[in-house]
This record gives sequence, C-alpha cells and structure tokens, in this order.
Amino acid sequence: MFQSVGGVLRRRGREAALALAALLLVPLAGPATSEAPAGAAGAPWRRRTVDASSRGADGVRLADANGDGLPDVVTGWEEGGRVRLCVNPGPARARDPWPAVTVGEVGSVEDAVLSDLDGDGAADVVSACEGRVRSLFVHWGPTDRGRLLEPGAWKTAPIPGSQGRMQWMFTLPLQIDGRRGVDLVAGGKNEGAALGWWESPARPRDLPEWRWHPLRPLGWLMSLIAEDMDGDGDADLLCSDRKGAGSGCFWMENPGPAAATRAWTEHPVGARGREVMFAEIADLDGDGLRDVLAAVKPQEILVCRRRDRSGTRWEHSTLPCPPNAGGAKAVAAGDLDGDHRPDLVFTCEGATGGRHGVMGLRSRPGPGGPRWEPLVIGGPDGVKHDLVKLLDLDGDGDLDVLTCEETRNLGVFWYENPGGQRPMAN
Repeated sequence: MFQSVGGVLRRRGREAALALAALLLVPLAGPATSEAPAGAAGAPWRRRTVDASSRGADGVRLADANGDGLPDVVTGWEEGGRVRLCVNPGPARARDPWPAVTVGEVGSVEDAVLSDLDGDGAADVVSACEGRVRSLFVHWGPTDRGRLLEPGAWKTAPIPGSQGRMQWMFTLPLQIDGRRGVDLVAGGKNEGAALGWWESPARPRDLPEWRWHPLRPLGWLMSLIAEDMDGDGDADLLCSDRKGAGSGCFWMENPGPAAATRAWTEHPVGARGREVMFAEIADLDGDGLRDVLAAVKPQEILVCRRRDRSGTRWEHSTLPCPPNAGGAKAVAAGDLDGDHRPDLVFTCEGATGGRHGVMGLRSRPGPGGPRWEPLVIGGPDGVKHDLVKLLDLDGDGDLDVLTCEETRNLGVFWYENPGGQRPMAN
C-alpha cells in the first residue's frame, strides 16, 4: 500500500537544469473558487479530513499500527498538547474521518512516530517535545490490538536522559548497532542542539538505561531519513539542518557494527549555508541512483542529482516555486497523472493573503528538456503546512496527497487526486 514515486523522468539531469527557468514562463492559474469543477485546470482538489480534533497538527508520519497492511498516521498536536494515532479504515471509508485515539498528552509536541520499541509486537509511539518541555516520550501501546483505540490502554513515560537536554524536533526509529531492540536517532534545535542516537538497552522498557551518542551539532533539525547512501549495506542518515554554521543538506556515514565507538563521517549534499527545510529522496531521472530534493527558503526546490553510487558527487539545480505559493516547507515526488514521469508536490508555510499552501509541479516534455507546470492542489485554504506524503488512499490507482495544517486548524487531511488512473488534460 505504501507508494511514493510512481514513475521516473525520461530526461537526464543536465537537460532538466536547462528547463528550470521555464517554470516562470508558465501562466499561473489564479485561486479557484469552491464552485470550480473537480479536476478542472486550476481547480483545487477536494480536501478529505482525517482528524481535526485538536489544535496545531504538526507532521504526518506513516506506519502500519494494527497489522492490516494499511498505512496509519501519527501526529503531534503542538498547541493542543496531544499525540494522536489515526487508523486507516481502508479505501471505501478513507473519505470520512478516521478512527483515532489520543495515545498521550504532552506539551509542545513537535514530532511523533510509530515503532515497536520493545519488540512485543505492538505499535508504540515516540514523541519529541520542544519549548520548555524539552523531552522525548514513549507511549507504550497495548499488546491487545482490540484495545488500540482505547486511550487508557496506552502508557506514557519520558526517556529520563532526554529531559532538559535540548528542544527535540525529530526522531527516527532505526536499528543502528545490530543488537538488542530498535534504536532511536534524534535531534533538536537552538541552544545545545545535536544530532545523535539513543542506544536501546537489553530491556527497552527500562527507559533510564537508554544511552545517548551525539554525532554532530545542529542549529535546527528538519529531516531524518534512513538511506544506504554509499551502497555498503547499512543505513546512513540523510539530514537537513535549517539554521547555524552547519546548515544545509548532508548525510552521516554509518561506520557499521562499531557505530557506538567509531566516528560517523559527514558528507555534504547541497545548499550549504541555506535555510533548508524538509528533504526527500527519489530517483528523478531513471538512472537507478536516488536523488535528493529539499524545500529551501524562501521559495525554491533544491534538486541534487546523484552522479555516482558513492554519495559524494552531486549535481545541483533549483526549481523556483510559483510566486502565488507560500514559503517552501516540504516536498515529495510521485507520478500524479499516470504519464510515467514523477511530478512534485510541495507544501508551504506563511501562505497568507490568498497564497497557496499545497501545490504541485507537473513534468511535461518540451524542447531541450522537461518543463514544469504549476498545479493547483490545495488552493488558499491554509497557512502553515508540514510534511507531505503521496499514496493512494481511496484505491482508485492514483496518488493522493496527505499532509496537515497547523495555523487554521485544518488538522490532518488529504487531497483527493481527480485523475482516476487517467492522464490529466494538458
């Protein structure tokens, strides 16, 4: 069920770079009214609410919590102080609000992610809190899946070593050292912030025994992606840092089984010194090498084309976002219209004054390389959006757009792709 890139560009990187400026020459559709026919050129896609029960939805992370093969969603609600799990009801009922549960209540929650931390077969949730809370919490899930949606069946506890260490921004469950349970990669922002990982003890529920291994100072962590960047068989860390002397997109080379005692080598990817937001990884040009995309302030999509399998040689170009979009926040790649070329979807913050918060860039063949056409998806219906995921939620064979919005309290929602397995009209 998990889907991401549905096709690949047939043109190669240098040809794509020549066509980047063409985006600015494409006429932009003005904000569409709600009366515009669904799927019409420039008309927003229909928004389907997953959960709007609290305030300040801040991120969407996917995993299968109940073993039915469908991706469920966990979200931290920063202003509401809740961590919520939304269980995917399947294609036939995906258009209605999803069954959901508050797995815990914590303050200033910035991120939440699903993982079975203790290996008991039940989904747990890890939340990361900034502000004055400055702690990581584990929300232990019930082993009886019949009680998954019972708030009282979830138990919340902090990781003591994380308390007061930094403002935590993001976590990534990942087996690092090849022993015991799953470990936790994490990082934060501002004073004392660092990228590092928590080593799981022999008994993962013994939270005081989790051991912190710092890897690198941070200004403001945005992305943590597990990816074998150098082809040596272990998971490296692709990251984006938004602020400070080390800002940019980079990856940390996993030294293997001795990860707890050996240094991790940092390799630059792109946008050094820039305000890089969320990153994504996908093979854009069909050469078998996965490239890196990142939203960059104020209004750009950075394209880092991988030149070889070492992960150390990159070719850089940028796609400007349309001027009627907000500030670039996150990006995802996937074939939205069934033409076997990956399109881009990006989300924005600061989308005020009629600017759009969720838009697409459709790849179209053109002389000298592809041209990129702006695509209205959300219209001016929100202000501050976050991570974006592309997956087929209604089972009609095309990719829908899942995200959340924090300021106007639209909550967690998805936009229904009007394509219906057919290429969209030009």
